[in-house]
Amino acid sequence: VETRTIGSGKDALKIKSIVNGLWQVSGAHGRIDGAQAVQEMFKYIDSGLTTWDAADIYGPAELVTREFRKQYRAKYGKDPEMQVFTKYVPRPGDMPFELIQAAVDKRIERLGVDRIDLLQFHWWDYSNKQYIEAMTHMKTLKEQGKIRNLALTNFDTEHMRELVEEHNIPIVSNQVQFSMLDRRPLNKMTTFAQKHDIQLLAYGVLCGGLLTDKYLGMGDPTETLDTASKQKYWYGTINEWGDWALFQRLLRTLRDVADRHNVSIANVAERYVLDQPQVAGIIIGARLSRGEHIDENLRVYNLQLTEDDYRAINGVLEQGKMLKGDCGDEYRRYY
Repeated sequence: VETRTIGSGKDALKIKSIVNGLWQVSGAHGRIDGAQAVQEMFKYIDSGLTTWDAADIYGPAELVTREFRKQYRAKYGKDPEMQVFTKYVPRPGDMPFELIQAAVDKRIERLGVDRIDLLQFHWWDYSNKQYIEAMTHMKTLKEQGKIRNLALTNFDTEHMRELVEEHNIPIVSNQVQFSMLDRRPLNKMTTFAQKHDIQLLAYGVLCGGLLTDKYLGMGDPTETLDTASKQKYWYGTINEWGDWALFQRLLRTLRDVADRHNVSIANVAERYVLDQPQVAGIIIGARLSRGEHIDENLRVYNLQLTEDDYRAINGVLEQGKMLKGDCGDEYRRYY
């Protein structure tokens, strides 16, 4: 399983390039059986997929990872090899040190760890500058040993630059929407990230499951958009790039590429993003207890796209519209 590095020096964190996303543990796609979810995590760890992405707003996600650690220790007499990211997503307001410290301590307690591997900060409203205060306090808590690495989620390039260059906040990664259809990070974020050794963690790589074999040859998609995620990516990404006919042309092209390498359309979409500059990992949803794709996801590690593959894929992508602007406002615009 491919390993990449976030951060540097003594705080460098080796992660797997496929990161198991725990958003669906929130129950947004249906009820999750907590006990079964913990058992499913053993399958991921055994397969080598040891990196997890949780959040304070993902329901019991942090607690599920804590319970897994407990059961793993009971079974094997040692701690599991795993890396767990989490997020801090406060409502805008005053950000005194005591508030930030309490939030960080709560994350540590819920995760069942001594320090947080990667704390990703999201801020809803840039007009409220308290995000600078919050990150400054988190930097202090990092220096105290409670946080291994500080990161952002859904920050645009300008506000990331402000924190890094004007306030000396040691940001190591930014989690942003990034897929072959949404290549906005290439507009300017990757250049800034390269300059400051900041890695990108990409979500939305499969457009909520639409960039898969399931939708090849399917008619009008509006009747099959059965999750909020699929609706988001259809109306906010695919529909902005092109129409359904062009999307079907892309899926057919991806299927041709996939056939040459004996993989799935999803694998091709995953590898495409993994090969982009500064991408350390892609977030792939882990529907613990609701159907898994571990074996399929692992096939991406045997896939190397050729120049001919890229030429075919980009030839279709360029028939659509390049999404404009910077990334990072996917949720903030609706706040």
